Amino acid sequence: MASLARVVLSSLAAMLLAAVPSIARAQANDVETAWRLLDYIAVDYAEAVKKGQVTSPTEYAEQKEFAATVSGKIAALPAKPERGALAARAADLQTAIAKKAPATKIADQAHGLATALLTAYPVPLAPGAPPSFDRGQALYRDNCASCHGMSGDGRGPDAAKLAVPPIAFIDAERARQRSVFALYQVITQGLDGTPMRSFDELSSDDRWALAFYAGHFAFSDQTAAEGERLWKSDPGVGQLVPDLKTLVGLTPNALAGRVGQAKADALAAYLRRNPDALDRQTFASLSAVRERMAASLAASRSGDRARASELALSAYLDGFEPIEPTLSARNGTLMRRIEGLMIEYRAAVKTEDVDRLADRQRVLDSLFDDADVALGSDAGSATSTFVGAATILLREGLEALLIVVAMIAFLRKAERTDVMRYVHGGWIAALAAGFLTWVVATWAIGISGANRELTEGFGSILAAMVLLSVGIWMHGKAQANQWQRYIRERMAKALSVRSAWFLFGLAFVVVYREVFETILFYAALSAQGNGTAILAGAASALAALAVIAWAMLRYSRELPIAKFFVYSSWLMAILTVVLAGKGVGALQEAGVVGIASLPSVPRLELVGLFPTVQSIAAQLLAILVLVVGFGWNRHKATKI
Repeated sequence: MASLARVVLSSLAAMLLAAVPSIARAQANDVETAWRLLDYIAVDYAEAVKKGQVTSPTEYAEQKEFAATVSGKIAALPAKPERGALAARAADLQTAIAKKAPATKIADQAHGLATALLTAYPVPLAPGAPPSFDRGQALYRDNCASCHGMSGDGRGPDAAKLAVPPIAFIDAERARQRSVFALYQVITQGLDGTPMRSFDELSSDDRWALAFYAGHFAFSDQTAAEGERLWKSDPGVGQLVPDLKTLVGLTPNALAGRVGQAKADALAAYLRRNPDALDRQTFASLSAVRERMAASLAASRSGDRARASELALSAYLDGFEPIEPTLSARNGTLMRRIEGLMIEYRAAVKTEDVDRLADRQRVLDSLFDDADVALGSDAGSATSTFVGAATILLREGLEALLIVVAMIAFLRKAERTDVMRYVHGGWIAALAAGFLTWVVATWAIGISGANRELTEGFGSILAAMVLLSVGIWMHGKAQANQWQRYIRERMAKALSVRSAWFLFGLAFVVVYREVFETILFYAALSAQGNGTAILAGAASALAALAVIAWAMLRYSRELPIAKFFVYSSWLMAILTVVLAGKGVGALQEAGVVGIASLPSVPRLELVGLFPTVQSIAAQLLAILVLVVGFGWNRHKATKI
């Protein structure tokens, strides 16, 4: 009896397990069908309604039917918190179609709902590897050319026999609104009410190859050649299309919103003919991050912790760091969270058990999905771009401005304006070096993640060391007796040529560090378009910095000399602590300094606070040296 029960239970379990893939596939089919219908509505509604009037009753009836089907498919999906909102949006779309709303509104609603649907109910959106263009050509010749024509003009030998004319793939306007994924969906499921049947008997790889080939007809070989030139000469476009998932889901019209129609057409022409070009830029995409993180976990499972740590570092430097500026411009909070968790993973990989590491990786994978959405979404609005450009420049410029203006104010107080040219020479040289960096990064070799972090790290450490000595020196001069003796010794002796060049070097280091960071963020913003908003944001930030500089110089003249040195010394002290933390944090990201995490400590980049033992130790060491230095100054002052 017990044996019979075990047999029955085993059979039921087997039946349930066998049913799970079928249930999952049925759900995926519903999502894919709804997505395909939404894409069709977005593109073809304009042929049914113009200026509030139905121009094609048959087409209009089809649009209403498709919208109703979408509502039904969404209602049948498994329960999720997002399903109610999706159903409401589907109902709104039906209402808008019933009211004969403008085509642009319907397209926006349909595309928005399609994106939200895939976010809530993800389905495979991209091929596992770049499809073969030659394979796509052979499949098209054997399966499609008889109706659509070998040139994609919709005039194949069998076209005249069909009640519904085949689509002309050479129609550029239509092609600009259609993604490769949409073509794949039609090839997979067919198109109801038309002779276009399903080609589900083909393998998934073949259907993707066919979709890429069908999507290339609207763009000429000459346009593709221009796309190749852009792809190879402008690193920014690689950030717009970082992987196959982005490419297959992106319409040329959506891309045009970021780079203009001509460039969008050129890139679509090139990448649809050469999707393997994306494989050649794997090091700058989230796919590289995922691959290396998975390899790191596998190495941990096999006991090779050193290799696991190396792969985790490569995931950050070669995969995440190159897209960090773009993600920061789109979603700074998400970028900082991923960055922090990747650092924590690298610290944990040497000590934690594999199951705990796997949990960490699952959290990161979820965040990478969010990053995919952020990176693959349309460019930000003009307002968000303006705010981003202004905030970045104001944030990066303020640190450098405080130090440079403090030096200028000091020289004025000391009546040594003849030395001021060294300070001006330092920051002007830093701007020139920044321009050369931008040229090299854009047209020559680019900047690797490791080089970026090393530049930021060593630049911050060097600036912190210089500011430490300057701050203690200024604090010493704040003591009344010290200042009087200093005046008697005359500035001519104190500010020698060596000291002047010291000021030049300090101005150069602190300004170049901020220029370097700003260049990377502005390159990411410019890749998203909205050039006018970027220029306006930069101009606003520069105006704000100019006002701050004027105010500092204006009111520093009215301060008594002793108070001026007190305030300046404390400013230098605070910046020393901030830069010490930032410098060690950047070197940790570059893999030069080890990582011992402190999860209970918050991550506050503005003040250089990072949740690691090493970065906090550097800041505490800076504070200790400042306390000792300031104390020694007071001790000397009492003896004079």
